[in-house]
Amino acid sequence: MSPIRTAYLTAARSAVDLLADPAVAARWDEPSALPAFGVAGLAGHLASQVLGAPAVLAAPLPADDPVDLLDHYARGTWLGAPVDATVNVAIRRAGDGFAADGPVALVERCVATLRELTDALAAEQPERVVFLKRGPWSLTLDDYLTTRLMELVVHADDLAVSVGVPTPELPPEAVDPVLTLLARLAVRRHGQPAVLRALSRSERAPTTVAAL
Repeated sequence: MSPIRTAYLTAARSAVDLLADPAVAARWDEPSALPAFGVAGLAGHLASQVLGAPAVLAAPLPADDPVDLLDHYARGTWLGAPVDATVNVAIRRAGDGFAADGPVALVERCVATLRELTDALAAEQPERVVFLKRGPWSLTLDDYLTTRLMELVVHADDLAVSVGVPTPELPPEAVDPVLTLLARLAVRRHGQPAVLRALSRSERAPTTVAAL
């Protein structure tokens, strides 16, 4: 299995452990740390990074060539969209839908799906390409999993902060691809000097180099 597939499964297991934390159920109906997102909806959105993968794997193989990972984000309408944009409203509604049956059912679905994905990802060819209906365009499977890995890591932090528990610590092999992706997106958004200064020169660092 490729390193990114292993990293994705590691982060997914960590996210499911977080979803199972009693603090999540205790604050299920409260607002989250993200604007307009309740804890339940945020939990559903985090879980969707696991629950949505089988459908992507099961879709027919695409005929078109995959796009580059950064091109995927350049084409997307969600990056930098305001909280009330149609795409973000749809994301929140989808999260609420995944969470509709409550925290216990959500965790049970994730656990079952993870078992399925562990076997499925190990069986996939290295060059496998998947079609993203929401795009619509194609990515290599490993690039697709990189996008899901980023979502898992970032939203696990959001959920942990929302319910007052420590953010899960992940091994470097699971976090490094996310940091690399975020750095590349930040450079595209703010330019090389801004990101370089933010990381090395606090006296002339910009106010933000947020990638998302």
